Amino acid sequence: MKIFEMTFARMAYVNKVERKQRTREELDEVITWLTGYSEEEIALMCDSQLTMRYFFEQAPTYNPKADLITGVICGVKVQSVKDPLMKKIRQLDKLVDELAKGKAMDKIKRG
Repeated sequence: MKIFEMTFARMAYVNKVERKQRTREELDEVITWLTGYSEEEIALMCDSQLTMRYFFEQAPTYNPKADLITGVICGVKVQSVKDPLMKKIRQLDKLVDELAKGKAMDKIKRG
């Protein structure tokens, strides 16, 4: 799928959350929670040409609570996505969407 080969930096997550008065630090916190990457590693990923596939395949510790991420993103139920990589991408999309909509961080992190 084309999205697998898009660069992580191109996904424009920062623009989405900043338009809604959320911060890059909050976005990094969400990405760290989901993938285990540090803020420094996330910054390096954004400055590189690494693909979404690489970003998720190399994630240090994918959060086991990720299966609690449910709902609809881009017209698709996150929990019903069959392809493992696409599911991870949609889970991140959903978390970013929740952040942009003002959801509390503890709820985003399924606390």
